[in-house]
Amino acid sequence: MPIFRPSRFSLLTASLTLLGATATLSAPVLADEGYQAYEVTITNLTRGQRLTPILVASHRAGVKLFELGQPASAELEALAENGATAPFKAVLDGNPSVLETTDSGGLLDPGASVTVRVKTRGRFDHLSVASMLIPTNDAFIALNDVAGPNGNDTQTLYSGAYDAGTERNDESCASIPGPHFDECGGPGGGAAPDGGEEGYVHVHAGIHGIGDLNAAERDWRNPVARIVIRRVR
Repeated sequence: MPIFRPSRFSLLTASLTLLGATATLSAPVLADEGYQAYEVTITNLTRGQRLTPILVASHRAGVKLFELGQPASAELEALAENGATAPFKAVLDGNPSVLETTDSGGLLDPGASVTVRVKTRGRFDHLSVASMLIPTNDAFIALNDVAGPNGNDTQTLYSGAYDAGTERNDESCASIPGPHFDECGGPGGGAAPDGGEEGYVHVHAGIHGIGDLNAAERDWRNPVARIVIRRVR
C-alpha cells in the first residue's frame, strides 16, 4: 500500500480555528426514523499539547483503527503525523460496517472540551475516536472499537497517548507540523526524518527534550484525554 504523505503544514493550517473552553458540533437533525445519536465530549487533559481535529466514527463491533504491536495503516500514519482525518474518513465511509464519520473541525487547546455527535442505530452501537497530539512526531489519542452506553447511561473513558511507530521521535521543529510553537519561533516544518521509526503502534513514551521541544512544558503523564459518551435522540 503506498504511503500517504500529503503536505503536512497545509493539512493543519486548514484547521487553525481554535475551539474555546467548550464547543459543540452537531450533525444534522436525525430525520430518519429509528436513528439516535451518540454525543461524544472530548476534553484535552494535557498541559502543553493540542489535539488536531478529532475523528469520531459510529460502527458495528469489529471495526478497528489499529492494533497495538502491529504496523500502522497509511491512514493512521496520515492522522498521527499530519493531523489529517480525510484519509481515514474515506476508508471508514466506504466500509458497510460503519454508519457515520465526522470530526471536530478545529484544534483543541489544553483544558478545553468539544462535543461531536454521530448517528447510532441497532448494531451500529460502537465508537472509535482518534486525533493527533501536537507538537509531537506521531503521537495520537484513540478509542478503538468501544461499545457505546445503553439507554440514558453516560460512559466516561480515558485515552492515553499512543505512538504510531511511523516516524522517529526526534522532537525537532523541522519534523513537526502545526501552528506557532514557542520553541520554534513560528510554525513547525513537518518534514519526515529519515529512518529510526519503530514500525509498530505502541504506548507513547512522552517528550524527553532531546530535540527542540521543552519537556517541562510539552510532556504528559497518561491519560491525555477524557471522553464522555451519552446517547441522545
